[in-house]
Amino acid sequence: MSANKGWWMPPEGEDSVSKKFLRKSRESPLVPIGLGACLVVVAYRIYRLKARGPTKMSIHLIHTRVAAQACAVGAIMLGAVYTMYRDYIKARAQDPGEK
Repeated sequence: MSANKGWWMPPEGEDSVSKKFLRKSRESPLVPIGLGACLVVVAYRIYRLKARGPTKMSIHLIHTRVAAQACAVGAIMLGAVYTMYRDYIKARAQDPGEK
């Protein structure tokens, strides 16, 4: 048992959560962008909650969920397009002699 009770430390050889997040965001930069876009949509919809007018709360929440999902799916699609570009088009441009 460790002397520092209450703090979880990763086992030797494993990255901490922040290092792992930074490494993963360098590998696929659109994931944090999609996450940030989802958070912006949710924050905006919470801000607009009082001005929703006669709209029911359930409809407001459904619209919030759809907008956040659209941001996430858009980031996934952009990431897929970027990966295909990087793996196929850019790789072929660097190696013009191979077929």
